Amino acid sequence: MSEVIIHPTAVVEKDVELGAGVVIGPNCYVASGVKIGDGTKLAANVIIEKGAVIGKNNRFYPQSVVGCCPQIYGKGDDYKYGQLVIGDGNIIREQATIHPGMHADGLTSIGNRNFIMVGVHVGHDCILADDIIMSNYSQLSGHCKVEQGVWFSGMVTVHQFCTIGKWSYATGLTGINHDVPPYLIANGHYPCVVRAVNKRGMDRAGLTDDEKAAVMDVFKSIYRGEGAMLSKAKQVSEKGGLLKPAQDLVDTILRSNQHRYGRYLESFRK
Repeated sequence: MSEVIIHPTAVVEKDVELGAGVVIGPNCYVASGVKIGDGTKLAANVIIEKGAVIGKNNRFYPQSVVGCCPQIYGKGDDYKYGQLVIGDGNIIREQATIHPGMHADGLTSIGNRNFIMVGVHVGHDCILADDIIMSNYSQLSGHCKVEQGVWFSGMVTVHQFCTIGKWSYATGLTGINHDVPPYLIANGHYPCVVRAVNKRGMDRAGLTDDEKAAVMDVFKSIYRGEGAMLSKAKQVSEKGGLLKPAQDLVDTILRSNQHRYGRYLESFRK
């Protein structure tokens, strides 16, 4: 079994659980109740706060802060916040911040094989799936959902309660304030606009040629030409017979329009 390595300048509380081969670098702090899986490595000056659960083979770079209390105004030091769970094989680069759930029963969840770059912020109660790339200084507000394979270019900002559909892409400096359907490219800010189909994302997702063509046909039917987008989405859905990726795109549009701001998760806001 691989040896656990803890630098002499690091502070690791007594009840921390460390898996085989974990490395804790210089000047790190790992708080009470933290669990870290096999092979995870912390570079210098990483902070893992109370109760975070971290899986295997993750890499944390200098000055990343994980599990620190959510940014909620007016709460005292005794405020009970929720959990943070991180999966396996993630890369968390310098100065990234990831916050736990807002309430005691809340949860922030990061999946597997995600690349979270310099200065990225993941707010409280966000749910991130797998294979996501968040480029430098992208910012997620609280209660957002980011599905598999999403790619953010630099400095993308996302309003709270937004859902970003799988294998979609947001260009640099995009400000997202409504749901983004899967397999599409979003650009601009307030409001951002769907510009095109993310062909590279469809390749990464492993879609067949028929599935790609179906997504493209649905995109053209809904986003090109005259008429209200919601009406066109309903017409496409009512015809039926869509392949699953194309159906997922239509379903996202229909769900998003259940809320007046185009953010489906707002419907469940307490």
